[in-house]
Amino acid sequence: MAQESNPTVKEIALAVRGNAVVQALKRKGYDAWYFARAEEAAQKILELIPAGASVGVGGSITIREMRIPEALRQRGHEVFDHWNPELSGEERALTLRRQLTSDVFITSANAISMDGQIVNVDGTGNRVASSIFGPKKVIIVAGINKLVPTLEDALSRSRGVAGVMNAARLKCDTPCVELGRCSDCQRPDRICNVTVIFHRRPQDGSGSRDYHVIIVGQELGF
Repeated sequence: MAQESNPTVKEIALAVRGNAVVQALKRKGYDAWYFARAEEAAQKILELIPAGASVGVGGSITIREMRIPEALRQRGHEVFDHWNPELSGEERALTLRRQLTSDVFITSANAISMDGQIVNVDGTGNRVASSIFGPKKVIIVAGINKLVPTLEDALSRSRGVAGVMNAARLKCDTPCVELGRCSDCQRPDRICNVTVIFHRRPQDGSGSRDYHVIIVGQELGF
């Protein structure tokens, strides 16, 4: 049997950083884990989703790089994925609303500070809405590239890095696509309209809603 290779200095450093954030997230009330590889994280995500659960998938390159929607469909879950190119405009709108009432909602984060504050910036607010209230279980996944020192850095990254790259991906008519930086424009195509900060785990009076955050020691998404 082949022996597993020892972790590199870089992998050790990333694990230290990732686990520090995991501990901060736990102090803020989340269930949180660190995995060195996306494949390990994907397995944990699937373990967290009960058989027969409906699953909403937020707008996230990270989740799709991990091929989570395909894995869920193979397991027979009803998946509400508004990025499905086969959806009509009306079907897409309905899918977005169904994410709000899905059993499980999966998304990523634009940034997470080292003290465990999670930041997401949206164009329409559908992703952040589903992550705040509605689904019984919320799973947030972030690559190591999303971790930043402070909340101020998280806010800056969300618009100045993730926002710019997503605007370019969507071919938005915004200055950031050309400039490569956020200029706080007022264009109709602007996608950084709604900012949500999770200072800690949202309250849930019924005790029936779970929050899980998974940090991956690889660069994922924007």
